[in-house]
Amino acid sequence: MPKSINKKGFTLIELLIVIAIISIIAAVVFVALDPLTRFRDSRDAKRWADITAVLSAVKIDQVDNGGDYLSAVKNLSTNTVYMITGEDSTSCGDATNCKTDIASDSSCVNLSELVTQGYLGSVPVSPNGEGSWGIKKTGYTIEKSATGILTVRACEGENTTEIRASR
Repeated sequence: MPKSINKKGFTLIELLIVIAIISIIAAVVFVALDPLTRFRDSRDAKRWADITAVLSAVKIDQVDNGGDYLSAVKNLSTNTVYMITGEDSTSCGDATNCKTDIASDSSCVNLSELVTQGYLGSVPVSPNGEGSWGIKKTGYTIEKSATGILTVRACEGENTTEIRASR
């Protein structure tokens, strides 16, 4: 009597077809999610949150002090852009990666008093994109208008043209 032969398993062609289908699906998902754009968006979101926190802290301090700005903000020249720092400094360094025109490399404003008074947990530092930011050069700028309106900007925005807020 002849024996029937049972073949179990997949053929090479079947395996190659399954691998090709999985590869195509993975490529479509990867392109759809676009991780680089998501990372840029998350850094921009942090920049928005940081400039809002700085503005809120300065304004709450102003309200708590009967309308007077923090001394560092009060002494700012009007319509001049300053780099925000987290420590006393006569130079906030070369700000060539900052899209906002800072008056000079020595145009720095130390907002660490907002931290010591409890209005900020720490002076925010922009996430590194094109620039390399730190406590001496935070990647954020502040400008006071003649009418007392404060504008805080992020030096760089990766998926937006400009990140700024005014109050």
